[in-house]
Amino acid sequence: MGRVRVLVIEEEADALERVRSSLREGFEVVCATTGEEGLEVSARLRPDLVIVDLSLPGMGARSTCRALRSRPRTRRTPILVLAPLGSEAEIVAGLGEGADDFLLKPVESESVLARCRIALHRRQAEALPDPVPLRVHELTIEPAGFVARVAGRRLELTVTEFKLLHHLAEHPGRVFTRYQIVDAVRGANCIVADRAVDGHVVGMREKLGPYGRDIETVRGIGYRVRE
Repeated sequence: MGRVRVLVIEEEADALERVRSSLREGFEVVCATTGEEGLEVSARLRPDLVIVDLSLPGMGARSTCRALRSRPRTRRTPILVLAPLGSEAEIVAGLGEGADDFLLKPVESESVLARCRIALHRRQAEALPDPVPLRVHELTIEPAGFVARVAGRRLELTVTEFKLLHHLAEHPGRVFTRYQIVDAVRGANCIVADRAVDGHVVGMREKLGPYGRDIETVRGIGYRVRE
């Protein structure tokens, strides 16, 4: 199996070196210091995973995530945002723009390696077992093709968003805690902050437009799809 190519879009030399040293074995790390440069590199080299610093100069991390998700070559590429401790609101916003997970600065080797492997594993996710389309209200989900439509319009969802939406839609009216959602979507051994789930829900609701209201927040508990 070839080396995994990771694109790191980061202007701070220290943070960049920490990530690079964490991914020495089995990875090829390529670098960019701005969002614009990162998009050019991603178009040319087609990375297997992208890490984007949340405080990028120029077009910024959120715009960079949106642009990566809009391009066919990186539409399904896992994206991790790199953020300082205490930037919860910005992390949630970044997840809402298409990022799959986050890393906190200062980065630790074990965390970088673990989260990159988890993200890559999800990318190679097996086909969902039920090939029959699922229909709830105006939403149609085709598990075998990872396709979701609302009122006939195809949704451009990340892999995590798709799995989350599919899981909720399979059980209309049932409330799931954030921990239950993480277990169902990412696996029981994955450690993810509560607010990461919130960020994915924000992204799904925006993409669903007026039908986003069908994903209901149950205060103090979690989320459900309207019955």
